[in-house]
Amino acid sequence: MTRIPRGGRRVPAGAIPGSFARVRRFCRMRADMAFAVVPTDAEGEIVVCSEGLSFWGGVDPETGVVIDAHHDLHGESVAGKIVLMPTSRGSCAGSGVLLELALNGHAPAALVFREDEEILTLGAVIASRMFDRSVGVARLSASDYVALSAAKAARMRGSRLTADGVSIGLHGTSDGDLALTPSDRSRLNGDHGRAVALAMEVVCAMAASQGAKRLIDVSRGHIDGCIHSHSANLVFAETMAGMGARVAIPTTMNAISIDRENWAEHGLPSGFGQAASRLADAYVRMGARPTFTCAPYLADDVPRLGENIGWSESNAVIFANSVLGARTAKHPDYLDLFVALTGRAPETGVYLPGNRRPRTVIEVELPRGHDDALWPLVGWVAGRLAPDRVPLLTGLVPAAPSRDDLRAMCAAFGTTSAAPLLHVAGVTPEGDLAPAPDATRARVTVADLAGAWDRFNAGPASVDLVALGSPHLSLEETRRFAAMMSGQARHPDTSVIVTLGRDILSQAESEGLAARLRASGVRLIPDLCWCSIIEPVFPRGATTLMTNSGKYAHYAPGLSGRNVRFGSLSDCAAAARTGVAASERPDWLQ
Repeated sequence: MTRIPRGGRRVPAGAIPGSFARVRRFCRMRADMAFAVVPTDAEGEIVVCSEGLSFWGGVDPETGVVIDAHHDLHGESVAGKIVLMPTSRGSCAGSGVLLELALNGHAPAALVFREDEEILTLGAVIASRMFDRSVGVARLSASDYVALSAAKAARMRGSRLTADGVSIGLHGTSDGDLALTPSDRSRLNGDHGRAVALAMEVVCAMAASQGAKRLIDVSRGHIDGCIHSHSANLVFAETMAGMGARVAIPTTMNAISIDRENWAEHGLPSGFGQAASRLADAYVRMGARPTFTCAPYLADDVPRLGENIGWSESNAVIFANSVLGARTAKHPDYLDLFVALTGRAPETGVYLPGNRRPRTVIEVELPRGHDDALWPLVGWVAGRLAPDRVPLLTGLVPAAPSRDDLRAMCAAFGTTSAAPLLHVAGVTPEGDLAPAPDATRARVTVADLAGAWDRFNAGPASVDLVALGSPHLSLEETRRFAAMMSGQARHPDTSVIVTLGRDILSQAESEGLAARLRASGVRLIPDLCWCSIIEPVFPRGATTLMTNSGKYAHYAPGLSGRNVRFGSLSDCAAAARTGVAASERPDWLQ
């Protein structure tokens, strides 16, 4: 297997060794047992997260410091620590952040989970198997997790995890075979080349860690790891492309870090622009379509109800599962490519019908006279109430949410929950699924929504930047925003930037929407998204931004270092014209 030594230089490799291909016994992740999912020899201070943490947008990939302003560990470093958390949450790109931390020496010594976890586990698997950098991963029973949480430091050595007065035996492989087809075995044995063999190794390793009994076919893929947010993504992609990797199923690409055709005109440093272009080009060479959008579900050809797909990017995954009724795990970065190379994915999680049943029922108190700012708030609060389980939201039928409303809710939900799916009773395709017998119940009140609004509006009223398009704006949203601007000019001290997919931009050009918005001083930028935008595309002088996105309102303080205001699309248009956000909550939240 190709490995990168500690100096970071690529080392050519011959045929992939068959050690993993000969493994025929895989672990079954039982809730009452402790497992060394990625074994290591490490020790360090224990850091306990009371809730999950998204490494993307939540941890600085250069230092390991927690930058999520809404997390209880904000400002602390996870570098060299034994980090305990129930499970991760948020973006699929967390695996890439963990790999970057492993390569630069700022990764946790080990990660210890109480529930199933895939995103950071995958990053640890890649760090170990491809780059010889060890980040341990263990999963404990609830009682062992509580016992370890009380300790100050811990040591992970082989099959044992020890701490002050605590000694936990860690299981590795156990009885039970992963049923592989002849085609699976052919890929695993290297008959289809080194890249496919490596991909099958990792797919099987992840299937093992999740207790899958078999792999299933998926019909299409979506790549998330094409954002040049750190060097690990480029090293990984060019390593795979250099091995001759080619996707086996139709595969789209997420938003990247630049406007691919015009980045030089935006004043970006040439080194960054060239590296981001190389990263995008590496995936295109591997056969992915250069769609460059975080909203692949806005295309004409969308997944069908019940279709098994292999998508990454949290908002896209949650929308596909919830609103389209397709089936996909929230595949971590890098595993998304391996699934696309093989057309196979572990049959776990919400691929299984039983795991799509709601495990908590959330009654939503619907405010009278609400606007479209309701949906990100509902999604964000619902994610906090269902951080590790599929929820069923009730009480929303009278609001008749549009698809744009639902995708705004799904995107915000993904920032606070690890679940790849939510249901809305009477609205989404599986909204009539009966809750699991042990389903919990919760309620979202108007006061809860007002509290979320307050958290999203900690910045001053003066707005320097209106940031729209996280996820990428739809054509309907672009029409609405153009109508709201009504040909009026933006405030001279307020920049207005809309990010959107190149296909949507082309349609906006054809309808004359783009020309109308540009006449108002609005910049329309394709290919990149707010979670990957950098200066000077992000205006250097802007200290407070305003957005209608719950996803970006959550991540922006950590990613941009700016103050944030949040509101409806109409509120954003008003701020664009006046340079000022409303200082009070809207009437429907009073």
